Amino acid sequence: MNNIILIGMPGAGKSTVGVVLAKRLGYRFVDSDLVIQEKYDKLLHELIAENGVEGFWKIENDVNASLVLRKSVVATGGSVIYGSQAMEHLRQIGTVLYLKLPLEEIADRLGDLNARGVTLMPGQTLADLYAERVPLYEKYAHKTIDCQKRPIREIVHTIVSMI
Repeated sequence: MNNIILIGMPGAGKSTVGVVLAKRLGYRFVDSDLVIQEKYDKLLHELIAENGVEGFWKIENDVNASLVLRKSVVATGGSVIYGSQAMEHLRQIGTVLYLKLPLEEIADRLGDLNARGVTLMPGQTLADLYAERVPLYEKYAHKTIDCQKRPIREIVHTIVSMI
């Protein structure tokens, strides 16, 4: 297990922490959302609009379940936890870390949810999404990193010291 997989809500800092962590470890950085966009040559919100939320989750599951990586830090999309095949694969190829933030901090960081490619069901709020996803992040994570009001360098230091 020489990969580090970052999971968590949109806005939790997976990509930001991932880039800094990869540089610190001398690993490759992979953003699985960008892998999806590159594979389909479309933006996430376009894929969601064309395939629906559940169709997008299938795409996300398939792409993440097929990642072949070595010495990489992977920032996943927030909805990766809906794909059981993807999550089992990611748990096998690396250490899965849940970057945990309270709902209030997530809400402060996020702008337009649609533009960010956040998959909300009709009528679902960010609070609903948070309540639905947190148990799944906790289920799949090997370890949880509390990121509340912590600077990036401190989060990275915590991760490096635990691996």
